[in-house]
Amino acid sequence: QMQLVESGGGSVQAGGSLRLSCVASGTLFSSYAVGWFRQAPGKEREFVAAIPWSGGSTDYADSVKGRFTISRDNAKNTAYLQMNSLKPEDTAVYYCGAKWGSSSTWASYEYDYWGQGTQVTVSS
Repeated sequence: QMQLVESGGGSVQAGGSLRLSCVASGTLFSSYAVGWFRQAPGKEREFVAAIPWSGGSTDYADSVKGRFTISRDNAKNTAYLQMNSLKPEDTAVYYCGAKWGSSSTWASYEYDYWGQGTQVTVSS
């Protein structure tokens, strides 16, 4: 079993930045790919970014490319999402997920574990 805990959310003005963290415990974090997803009120959960277990090739949703950066530190059992140039449409609850295996994916159903989420609110 793995437990994931997100933190770092908050309220910022448009153009601001936040850095989300996802701390894992309970099993070997370095054996899992990590994805960040978000869910706005009344909308389905959507893919934001993903990173494989090695921290190599990353993947991003078109809506966040060039603004968000996903990274991980396996020694700290932690994944990060650096969010810059935030827009009001980035407002959502952000979740991290862990998927066993080397490759990352945009498909939420492939993730084995989820955190409880952290709220990000961007005002105009």
